Amino acid sequence: MHDLCAIMPPFYGSLATTNTGRTRYMAKRPFWSYWLHDWRTGWAHDISKPLHRFYAYLDMIFIDHGYTRYLYPNSAWLSDKAYRQNHPPPLYVKKAARKGIKTVLNLRGENLFGSNLLSAEACEKYGLKLVYFRALSRQAPKPEMIHQAKELFESIEYPVMMHCKSGADRAGLMAALYVMLHEGKPVEEAQKQLNWRFGHFKKARTGVLDYFFETYRQARDKSGIDFLTWVDEVYDAKAMQRAFRANPGSSFLVDQILHRE
Repeated sequence: MHDLCAIMPPFYGSLATTNTGRTRYMAKRPFWSYWLHDWRTGWAHDISKPLHRFYAYLDMIFIDHGYTRYLYPNSAWLSDKAYRQNHPPPLYVKKAARKGIKTVLNLRGENLFGSNLLSAEACEKYGLKLVYFRALSRQAPKPEMIHQAKELFESIEYPVMMHCKSGADRAGLMAALYVMLHEGKPVEEAQKQLNWRFGHFKKARTGVLDYFFETYRQARDKSGIDFLTWVDEVYDAKAMQRAFRANPGSSFLVDQILHRE
C-alpha cells in the first residue's frame, strides 16, 4: 500500500502568522493533488501498455518537471564511488550504467510518479540495483534516519548514484551524510553538499538542513564531540525544528515557484 504522502505532487503554500508574531510559510496541498492520484492509479500498475507508457512520460516530463532534468542533470561526483543528481530519466539511467554505476538510491521513496516507474524500469533493463530510501528536505533529520543512512551506506554496492527530484535538498542531505559517515570527512566538507550551485536555498524551509550541520559544527568546535555521539546524546530534532526560522519569500520561491518536494 503506497503512502498517500509519497504519491502527492509538490506542495503549494500560504503565509501565516504564529502566536509569537512571526510570519511563516505554511505548506498545503494543491486542490488538484487528489485528482492526480486517482489518474495515476488508473495506469501506473502497467506501463508496458502504449497508452499507459505515454501517460508515464507525460507525467514525468510535464507534471514532475522532467523536462528540466533533460536540460540540466544537476550532477556531481562525491568520490570515485558515489554520484549525486536529480531524478534520472531512462536515458540517464542508461548513461549511469555505462559509467559503471551499480546501485541507484532513490530518495523520494516509492510512489506512482511516472518518473519513478520509468526509472525503475530502466534500472531493471540495464542491470542496476534500485534502492528506495525516503529522505525529507524540510524537517530536522531524525536520529534513527541518520543511523539508517549509515547502515545503508555500509551495505549497498558501489558505485552508487543517489537522487531526489531536483538534486538540491534531499540529495544534498544524503550526500553530506555520506561524506561524513562513509568517507569520514569533517562536517565542513559535508556542508558543501548543501550549496546554491545545486539549487539549494539556505533561507527557505530546506535551510533546516544547513542549521542541523552548522549546529553540530559549533558543538564540535566547542567540545570536540564526534558526530554520532552528538546525534545520540545531545541533538534534539524537535527542538531544532522549532528553533529554525525560514524566510517566507525564499520558502514561497522553493515550494510554489520551483515546486520542490
